[in-house]
Formats: sequence, structure tokens, C-alpha cells
Amino acid sequence: MRLLLVHTGGTIGMAATAQGFAPRAGVLEDALQRLEAEGRLPHPVTLHQLDRLIDSAEATPEDWNRLTRLLTEAQADFDAVVVTHGTDTLAFTAAALCLALRGLGKPVILTGSMLPLTVEGSDGWDNLADALAAATQAAPGVWVQFAGHLLHGGRLRKTHSGARDAFAAEQTGAAPLFPAPQLAGIEVGAHRVAILSLAPGACTEILGFAAESCDGLVLRCYGAGTAPDTPQMRAALSRAAARGVPVVAVSQCPEGGISLGTYAAGGVLRDTKVIDGRDMTPEMAYAKLHHALSMTQDAEARRTFLARPACGEMRDA
Repeated sequence: MRLLLVHTGGTIGMAATAQGFAPRAGVLEDALQRLEAEGRLPHPVTLHQLDRLIDSAEATPEDWNRLTRLLTEAQADFDAVVVTHGTDTLAFTAAALCLALRGLGKPVILTGSMLPLTVEGSDGWDNLADALAAATQAAPGVWVQFAGHLLHGGRLRKTHSGARDAFAAEQTGAAPLFPAPQLAGIEVGAHRVAILSLAPGACTEILGFAAESCDGLVLRCYGAGTAPDTPQMRAALSRAAARGVPVVAVSQCPEGGISLGTYAAGGVLRDTKVIDGRDMTPEMAYAKLHHALSMTQDAEARRTFLARPACGEMRDA
């Protein structure tokens, strides 16, 4: 079996510096040699390190595109791919790749660690070995292997800033895979997308500015989909609708999602054509907005794409 390991940076490949942990070349080469010596490599592994290793806090949609190009090209030469990635934006990248790698016929496994491989007791050893093993067994799609769990890439969220078991994903019967007749790597353009959270008495002028300035908005609402029906809120969302700016509502609760129309207090969202994100994570809603904005100029087509499941990321209406 032909396995490719793509190293993007992140904590797993870092070492201590005077300024704190930072990416260092050579860490993954040493790790593969040690795993091979311990008999923990299921098959030979080809390592590809990105030219610029980054802390994932610096990741941008262009980095999603860079990975999309690389992973699309790798499908012809490898049976499965493992990607090491920083944990801070791992959920964003996993979501983006679920949407970008359309017609994917092989497993792509993302992983990382909470402690660098260069630190004694790092969880990176088990995560890396588990990811390489999962790559030989997992179904086609974009998965995340972390702390002994194989998780759906389109439903991933980081739930803890320091614990080794730092990620979770709601269970679903749908694979983390965008169906297509043949493999195609879909890249996103440069768009201004914001994530805004509601809070009691918060400054709604910011929402008004975003509605006037952004190309797409993720609105993190209360509970099952409620929001304050104030003149400022209604004016901002109405302005977004008039400009054709898609606004996707998701819940601030980590589980359960929303269902617009359950409460009267969500009426302002329905009246201003806010899209019901149901149980999408904010990370997926953000990535999906970038894809919707990149695929077409037609506002209604964008709404349709955002409101329907594409890769198991949300429940059916």
C-alpha cells in the first residue's frame, strides 16, 4: 500500500525556541524513523513537507487551496494520505477539504497533537501511528484521527484547549465525502466572510458594518435559533439580504443545532432570509460560505447550496 504523509506544520512538528514552540524541519523525518524501528508503520510512507511550515493559527483559505491541489494530485500515486496539522484550525481545514475534494475515492486522514513530538510524553506518537493505521482501513472521505477516535471531518469541533482528547464530532451515517462522478479539487476565491456571535445587549453596529462590508456571514445564535428582534438587528439583516449577502445561522450550543421557526424570537431571522444552518458547526458554515461564494454569482443558487447537506455536515431538513 502506498501512503503519503503531508506535513503542514502545527504543534506536532514543533520544537522549543526562545519565543515559544515553533515549527522545525526534520521532526517528522525523525518520527517516522522511530515508528519504523518500533514496528508501528503498517507500510512504507512517503513524506512531503510543505515549503512553508506554519502554526495553524496563521492558516488562511489559500492554505486550504494549497492542500487541495496537493491532495488532488496525490490521488493518482497513493492509496491514502495522512495530513499533520495544527489543532487550532484543524476543524476549519477538515471542513474545507470535505467540500473541496469532490469525488474523493480514497481516505484522507488529518491528525495533530497537543504536545510536540520533541517533548517527552507527547501524544503525537500515538496520534501519528493511529492515523497511518487508519489510512489503511478507513472508507473514502476526509477523517480526523485524534486521541484514539476516528472522527467525521465535516462535523469536527475543538472542544478543549489543552486536553489530549481535544476534539469531538457528532455521529452521522453520512460519510465525510462530497459525491461526484470523478475526482475534482475545488478551490475557493478571496472573499470577506465573518463569524459573529450574539450576546445580550451586544453592540449591533458591528453586525450592521458586517452586513454592509462582508460577502458572507456566519451568525452564532442562541439555543435552537433565537435572536433579539431589535430595529438594529432587523436593519442589519435586511441590508445583508438586500445586498445578496448569505447569512448562515448556527447555534452557540456545541450540540443539537438550530431549527428556525421553533421560537417566535427567531422571527427576525426568518423574515430577513437567514439560512438555517441546522446542526452545522461554525467552522463548517464558514468553509461552506467560502465555497458557495466561489461557485456562483447567483444568490439563490448559493442559498440552495448552503441549505442542503453536501458531505454529511448537516442533518436533512
